[in-house]
Amino acid sequence: MTTRCLLHICVILLFSTEISSRLCTMLHFQQNKVNKESLELLEKVSGNFPSQCINERAAFKPTQDVVQLPVSQKENVKVTIQEILQEIFNIFSKNLTQSAWDGTSIVRFQSGLYQQIQRLEACLRAQMEKGLTSPESEDLQLTSRRVKKYFQGIDAFLKEKQYSQCAWEITRVEIPRCFVLIDKLTRRLSN
Repeated sequence: MTTRCLLHICVILLFSTEISSRLCTMLHFQQNKVNKESLELLEKVSGNFPSQCINERAAFKPTQDVVQLPVSQKENVKVTIQEILQEIFNIFSKNLTQSAWDGTSIVRFQSGLYQQIQRLEACLRAQMEKGLTSPESEDLQLTSRRVKKYFQGIDAFLKEKQYSQCAWEITRVEIPRCFVLIDKLTRRLSN
């Protein structure tokens, strides 16, 4: 009986590793889909940029251009994408009460981000088990610090503006730049 149970566990582990591996190879297709859906949902939550926020838009100065983040090794691309998505998720999980946005679209946006983060984490675990990704990589740590610094700037802006509707609108139009970088990185996954 114990042997039979052990055999079932081994078969399940074998299939789960195979499924995880297949999901990782299809990651760039999934990421392209998530990017497109996320951009559509960000556009849908509010519509046009409010004219009363134009003056505040000029006050928003990100600490760096997120699109210019260097990612030198292909192995680090998934880690970088996962970190960016996690930071976007964190930003959009904060005080959204003053934004007059469509709640259903926000929940769908958050859900899509969360699901992709989970897929990426599963792939990264598999890569680390195989020794393909090293979280101690100097390049990866530098990129990670830059990603965090960029999102800390957005977070500080939201706090400074007390999570006002205009601050959220400015954030909403800034975040697509992150998806431009993710798209650029995703193309490297498919090569």
